[in-house]
Amino acid sequence: TWLEAADAYYEASIDPEGVDVVIPVIWGIDAVHGHANLTGAVIFPHNIGLGAANNPDLIEEIYVATARELRVSGHDWTFAPTLAVPQNDRWGRTYEGFSESPDLVGSYGDRIVYGLQGRVGEDDFLGAEKVLTSAKHFVGDGGTKDGVDQGDAVISEAELRDIHTAGYVSAIGANAQTVMASFSAWNGERMHGQKELLTDVLKGRMNFQGFVVGDWNGHALIPGCTVTDCPEAFNAGVDMYMAPESWEGLWHSTYDHVQSGRIPMERLEDAVRRILRVKINAGLFDAFVKPSDRPLAGDETILANPEHRALARRAVRESLVLLKNNGGLLPLDASKRILVVGDGADSITKVAGGWTLNWQGGGYPNDEFPNGETVLSGILDAVSAAGGEVIFDPAGTADVEADFVIAVYGEDPYAEFQGDVANMDFRPNGFDTDLLAAYQEKGMKTVSVFLSGRPLWVNPELNSSDAFVAAWLPGSEGAGIADMLFRTDPSYEFTGRLSYSWPKLATQVELNIGKEPYDPLFPFGYGLSYEDDGHVDTLSEESGLGDGVVTNKGEIFSKGALSAPWEIIRYGSPVAALPFESAGLVVSAYDRAAQEDSLRVQFKTGEEDFLIASSYPVDFSREANGAMELTFSARAVSGDAAISVGMGCDAEACDAFFPETLTEEWTEVSLSLSCFSDQGIDMATIKRVLIIRGQPGQVVGLSDVRLGEQQAGNAACGA
Repeated sequence: TWLEAADAYYEASIDPEGVDVVIPVIWGIDAVHGHANLTGAVIFPHNIGLGAANNPDLIEEIYVATARELRVSGHDWTFAPTLAVPQNDRWGRTYEGFSESPDLVGSYGDRIVYGLQGRVGEDDFLGAEKVLTSAKHFVGDGGTKDGVDQGDAVISEAELRDIHTAGYVSAIGANAQTVMASFSAWNGERMHGQKELLTDVLKGRMNFQGFVVGDWNGHALIPGCTVTDCPEAFNAGVDMYMAPESWEGLWHSTYDHVQSGRIPMERLEDAVRRILRVKINAGLFDAFVKPSDRPLAGDETILANPEHRALARRAVRESLVLLKNNGGLLPLDASKRILVVGDGADSITKVAGGWTLNWQGGGYPNDEFPNGETVLSGILDAVSAAGGEVIFDPAGTADVEADFVIAVYGEDPYAEFQGDVANMDFRPNGFDTDLLAAYQEKGMKTVSVFLSGRPLWVNPELNSSDAFVAAWLPGSEGAGIADMLFRTDPSYEFTGRLSYSWPKLATQVELNIGKEPYDPLFPFGYGLSYEDDGHVDTLSEESGLGDGVVTNKGEIFSKGALSAPWEIIRYGSPVAALPFESAGLVVSAYDRAAQEDSLRVQFKTGEEDFLIASSYPVDFSREANGAMELTFSARAVSGDAAISVGMGCDAEACDAFFPETLTEEWTEVSLSLSCFSDQGIDMATIKRVLIIRGQPGQVVGLSDVRLGEQQAGNAACGA
């Protein structure tokens, strides 16, 4: 299917009818930890784990394998490597950064480029088994204030230079062919509009000869720009817009700006020259061959072949960081009785994290990873070979006795802004970590295998674990974890060392080597070997957050994600994934300020309501009495502008509706909770927190649903 699409794009681009010049297209994809969008490909650990491995040779091998697997599906360009140097671990993309240390990131930049593209002057440079790189996101995305994704890096030029450009210096020195501009801003100015950095520094001072590509509608973040009109980004130095849905309008507006002189012809010719230079370097003009006829294309034996899988399994072993090993518990005796618990033990999708099969990752059964292996599978193999016994109880609630307990748990998958957090406190999900202490009370030794995209405050979990392994997001070769838990080969050793400092308090969101104050629980570079004294004393369980710090009950739908307990409901059941279509609705992700941060709701017949609800009652009585309101942003995409907005307890008899009129522009709709309370709804038992009733054929955009303090003038009930 991928190859068919690649061929279709290619053939459309070289159709000579009506044009004087034939210029083949290039097709890029986010292969950020292996070709993880493609079913059957090997999925390597995310960058945070590879940073802990601190092995540039391994990095180059991984990207050699990634390039080969990209060629199977007809791709010739990857939006990698990410060369961010995250300084605030609240950022949802922390795991895409190799380290908080610019030196470590810099040591990887060139080696990744060599793996993907080859070395200039050697026969395989951009050859049949290589792909184009895109070093990203230039520059400073890891330094935004409060770790906000797509936020503003309010830092000095010296800090921007000394910390955040390290990876680009080495990657561009290795002839990276493309660079992606960052969504973020530097001191208030969006990077897509930063001429001084994109043109004067990157292309001038750093002598970058390739082309700059924008990020997903990143140009539209510049004040005064829209997704279909932004000469400011082009004039600043973006040579190729990334315009996934708005390309046609953007093409016309750019053409008009060139005709009017607002975009100088010299700037246009520079962009064209740069893009052509990259395509010539890639060999696209040497022979006009469609993707499916190129070497490696369609050869599924390359995907996760034994060599690639062995490489990924080795990468898992080298990325693991042993933080605690009281009494020298590890390696475990595989001949004993072992209880395996936790929702990550038998789930490749949780272990792999975001950017896996789709943007956010998560939610896929193991059969979607035909060439992968779970952590549980690796444990079963190791224990079976030694004559031991494995009991698997993912919830961990069975009343069983065992010599050892292995708990595999951690963060659920996320990507980009959906992973931004308020602090470094780990909130257990899918497995009750309080059970760890209960196992210890029964005399069982506990091992935690912690899955995360960043270092988190886990002092309670550390206290109730006899051994604790930071496994990061290891990918599709979970057996690499079993290799280390049991030391299945005497040559294996825990060599992973922290490439991020580990917090002592949940409030330590900016904790970086070389910056004061610096008081970590485990410092940068920390990690135990089997033979080390791995004893960790009982830790304080004061997080630093104070009492009552919980998720804001008012968050319902934000940045493309629903907050618990809210779910989109269809026919009485939660919707597992978008898009979905029922008899009366089509609901899909939609772009507002960022990629897929909103919803697009199409009412096919007008007989079915759009519904966000909970499986259990939520008490809003205090909020209803406290001048709170239900607020969301919406726009009329097409069709009628009139909608009805409702809320209710459970059954439809409990619902109350109020009319609203939308416009083509995004507008904020607010309804006081007292409006619903006055209609007799029991606000202590709300299940249906948002109901939207539309007209046949109507399409509505929906974003940022929340409860908030009632604003002056918003007391009216409906339009």
